[in-house]
Amino acid sequence: MTGALAVAHLLLVGGYAGFQWTVRVLVYPQFTAVPAAAAAAYQASHSRRISLVVGPLFAGQLVTTGWLLLDRPDGVRLAGVVASAACLATVLAATALLAVPRHRQLAAGFDAVAHAGLLRADTLRVVAATANVAASAWAVLG
Repeated sequence: MTGALAVAHLLLVGGYAGFQWTVRVLVYPQFTAVPAAAAAAYQASHSRRISLVVGPLFAGQLVTTGWLLLDRPDGVRLAGVVASAACLATVLAATALLAVPRHRQLAAGFDAVAHAGLLRADTLRVVAATANVAASAWAVLG
């Protein structure tokens, strides 16, 4: 089970990082190309659909990170798991405190200031998610 947990954790962390890079580089910049009359509907559709991807990735990371913290298998570095947990906490905090409020603002229609704030929040999430890949690899691969 130790190997499976470590592999699951790395897959989830890496999958989320790839997802976050895609959102930051491809998805969010395209918000500016949506016609003003369609912006609110586009935002609503985006929020519904993106939740189907990000929800399981967040849940999976929470489970594997918690499991590794509570029942650390032999060979797994505690410092790496703690660093991974800190990265995940940063992503979750940036999502809840920065990105979600910007999405709520954009739900009323495109707003350049809200969009810029969303890009800044997402840059923070990209950095934390990428650092989490490094921390997790160090924690479970040695």
